[in-house]
Amino acid sequence: MNDVLTLVDTHVRRAFGEPDARAAVTFLGTERIEVMRFVGAEDGIVRYATRGMSAAPMTDPAEALADPERGPRAELLLTVRAGVADTDKVLRPLAVLAAAPQVEGVVVAPGASLDTGEPLWPGAPFTSVLVAEGGGLVEDLPLEAPLDPVRFFPLLPMTPTEAAWKRVHGADALHERWLRFETDLRDPLRGAVPLT
Repeated sequence: MNDVLTLVDTHVRRAFGEPDARAAVTFLGTERIEVMRFVGAEDGIVRYATRGMSAAPMTDPAEALADPERGPRAELLLTVRAGVADTDKVLRPLAVLAAAPQVEGVVVAPGASLDTGEPLWPGAPFTSVLVAEGGGLVEDLPLEAPLDPVRFFPLLPMTPTEAAWKRVHGADALHERWLRFETDLRDPLRGAVPLT
């Protein structure tokens, strides 16, 4: 486990540089989840990356036995505009989402919705996120066989109305709405995209 997390740490720092802050959260009965913050002075954005979710493979709760080696592994990424809102309060909600595979037996994959049940940060119009395809910001991290690679999934904050609309119409349809209306998904205070 520690070897995987060391590789994850190096891989993320290679993509984003050195983190300027780290915070760790431990939930009862789970491994420690760390969240790293990377501030891009030149582009005015801040990125958050989890570390710890990939320590063990995610297992479908319907499986009779959990394989300790084989199965999908992932970490979560969130990118927002810096200085617009107190987004550093997202550290605990991000850790909660990253602990979901251990706590709830959730297999996180692109197109899935993850809900925190509370605003992602103070004043945030978002309580849930859409899991996007990995490989764009941070490439998959290959591990020695038989271990699956670690995938790095960007999280796209959703307003409650967007989350409800996505449940009915699907992730692709919501993506299409965002693109059609040129939605700034990095804006930490944006409103819901028009859905009618």
